Amino acid sequence: MKTLTLYIVTAVAEIAGCYFPYRWLKEGGSPWFVLPGALSLALFAWLLTQHDTAAGRIYAAYGGVSAYGGVYIGVATAWLWAVDRIRPTAWDLAGAAIALAGMSVIAFQPRV
Repeated sequence: MKTLTLYIVTAVAEIAGCYFPYRWLKEGGSPWFVLPGALSLALFAWLLTQHDTAAGRIYAAYGGVSAYGGVYIGVATAWLWAVDRIRPTAWDLAGAAIALAGMSVIAFQPRV
């Protein structure tokens, strides 16, 4: 349960870190939205250090929280290999492929 909670809190910190600047830049919100965004991203970075596994695998594991999570998971799996120098397992690659397929259903649905 501790691991799941840590993944959820890490994902929320990253999403909040992106959401607040988005509100400022895209929706004409107050420039003060940058402050909680920066604090959330700092929290996100710290939370990554609290996980017991490689950063690339952490990114991949919780990356599916958005419609484009499949791309995020694919990139995170590549990061695992290129930056963390950990060769992805068959489980990592299968998970990335499933996530990409799921993301494709959401992102490329017919526009009517």
